[in-house]
Amino acid sequence: MSKTSAAITPPAAGEGKRGTEGHLGYLLRQAGNAHRAHVEQALADLQVTLPQFAVLTMLHAYPGHSNADLARLALLTPQTLSVIVANLEKNGMVSRHAHAVHGRIQQLSLTREGGELLARAKVRVSAVEQTLTADLSHDEEQAIRRWLVRVATLRSLKPGHRDGSA
Repeated sequence: MSKTSAAITPPAAGEGKRGTEGHLGYLLRQAGNAHRAHVEQALADLQVTLPQFAVLTMLHAYPGHSNADLARLALLTPQTLSVIVANLEKNGMVSRHAHAVHGRIQQLSLTREGGELLARAKVRVSAVEQTLTADLSHDEEQAIRRWLVRVATLRSLKPGHRDGSA
């Protein structure tokens, strides 16, 4: 290690380019990583990861979907989803059954145990989210939610054009 790099301490989260001066994409990623760490810590003794929680949540909200559909809903790759579903199935949290019309399609459902685990996990995740929004007014929270949805649903934005028009 050189003398120069040893003397320079990188900024902490919230400082410099890791704070309000940073690029929005970086700040979203930084916030996402912090959120994941908090949720994983809250779920650790339940032995549930954030991706598993996402799969259980989406399966509860949208039952009967295939692995491919569930991967899109849970924002996971099909390969990652397959591993997660296999582990959840092995632990009795989800079950598979053939689609009524298209027998080759396997649909997934939460088991009773999976639903109970999800209910316990939701309490923990809700507590983390309440911490995130504790100092926000209802209107501020709703504005952030609308902005995050807008970011997620934005089709394209050409550089130099704030409204997406050419």
